[in-house]
Amino acid sequence: MADAHLLRPLIQFPRAERARIAHVITDLDGTLTTAGRLPACSYSALERLHQAGYRIVLVTGRPAGWCDHFARMWPLDGVVGENGAFYFCYDAGARRMIRRYWKEPRQRAEDRARLKALGARILAAVPGAAVAADQAFREADLAIDVREDVAPLADGEAARIVALFEQAGASAKLSSVHVNGWFGAYDKLAMTERLFAERFGTALADVRERAVYCGDSPNDAPMFAYFTHGIGMANVRAFAARMAALPRWITARPGGEGFAELAEALLAAQDAR
Repeated sequence: MADAHLLRPLIQFPRAERARIAHVITDLDGTLTTAGRLPACSYSALERLHQAGYRIVLVTGRPAGWCDHFARMWPLDGVVGENGAFYFCYDAGARRMIRRYWKEPRQRAEDRARLKALGARILAAVPGAAVAADQAFREADLAIDVREDVAPLADGEAARIVALFEQAGASAKLSSVHVNGWFGAYDKLAMTERLFAERFGTALADVRERAVYCGDSPNDAPMFAYFTHGIGMANVRAFAARMAALPRWITARPGGEGFAELAEALLAAQDAR
């Protein structure tokens, strides 16, 4: 596991490197939100960054139904949802939603049936867990609530849920609120790469030095490992001991307030160019 002592305060992020950033890729829960709510400062930060010309991509474990809303209503250039099951981009000029899935409809339907049966086994094995309230809006994965609308489960119980998914041949990731499980060799990073190639006409690897990835929990570790400038919200410290990779920088404030702190740092560097 990673060493939390390696986390460096955002204030140490050099201005010259901040000035080169053109892409803001961000998680949602615990990153844009604080205590489960989206604060005004966080949404305002998104708007200011978008107006300043930054490309903004939301990468989340949240369901397709929510992601349609995010892509349609928020100041975003794209949304990767259900931990990489799809990306959505809204073409405001054409008034149409562009939807790209990792799997075909038949495969997703088969997966949902398998996940429903697996979910029943998980709930029987882990008292206190529940199917997430947003499950009805999902197309590709199963979300087990471990601390959103249920009393927080112990770390060992969340790990038990991950293990049950994996024993059934599924991928599983712990977020700040859920354990998400799915069948398929994809994740947040793989679908973000596909989004950049197909919609933005660039390889993600070619812009990784000019991007920040913002997150707060274990399912963000692959993104922190990939991007030069991973930005952790202050609340990432609660998960640091369980993460395979940590962000390079950490904000002073948690959640949405930390994201607003990052936006201020980026915009200040842009103004100084």
